[in-house]
Amino acid sequence: MLKKAPRFVATLALAACLPLAAAAEDVPLWEIGAGVAAFSFPAYRGSDQSSNFVMPVPHFTYHGDFLKADRHGLRGTFFDNDRLELTLSAALSPPASSDDIEARKGMQNLDATFEIGPQIDVTLWRSENRARFVKLLLPLRAAVTLDSRPRDIGLVFHPKLNMDVTDLPGMAGWNLGLLAGPLFGDRRQHDYFYGVKASEATASRPAYEARSGYAGMQYLASLSKRFPGYWVGGFVRYDNLAGAVFENSPLVRDKNYFAAGMAVTWILGESSTRVRIDD
Repeated sequence: MLKKAPRFVATLALAACLPLAAAAEDVPLWEIGAGVAAFSFPAYRGSDQSSNFVMPVPHFTYHGDFLKADRHGLRGTFFDNDRLELTLSAALSPPASSDDIEARKGMQNLDATFEIGPQIDVTLWRSENRARFVKLLLPLRAAVTLDSRPRDIGLVFHPKLNMDVTDLPGMAGWNLGLLAGPLFGDRRQHDYFYGVKASEATASRPAYEARSGYAGMQYLASLSKRFPGYWVGGFVRYDNLAGAVFENSPLVRDKNYFAAGMAVTWILGESSTRVRIDD
């Protein structure tokens, strides 16, 4: 099903598709542009129904001393040395109407959610020219709903290994990013997505109360290239929910699924000030 995306979904999309900055080079302090993107992802992790979006998207990168907007999303850097970095991590998830999801018919809609919290980045290995590196990312985020009366819906911990390879051999200018790691959530986080109240139970959807713990594995690969005047990029994400503490929820209909997206953006302006990027 093709849908018009909510405005904030463009921000979510950019978090997965922002260009990889080439390692150890001078880049503009900021860069702005616009383009178009297409995405396909499930209504929620574990849903057997997907939504497809085609939308205009903004393009924005910023490489300040504290605030940064790049391939890792929008974040603030509080501490940084050669191997250890403390940043602010944020994430978004889109809303889902229960009327459009067979497993959730008659239940409350899922609101859009916003997650924010500290992240520790540990550089495990880096090439001498800084063109390749492996990092351990350790984000811990608090989640709230984005509605007229925001609600606290718990905590998310998503440790992951991140490998970046800039200027791929035989593919000049192409940059590869790989991410893999487990997810963990507390009871409130899991109950928001997978809990079924007694008043919402049916013959095919028994009441269910989720608990805290392991929430499955996630793998992501992205590929991008900056051409003179424009940028192209895409990603593929695979989720496996086998062994998740909520895998027996009647709302989990698919334990293995893919999400994907691609975008083309044109650079409309950039800063004359150049800064050095080392990662």
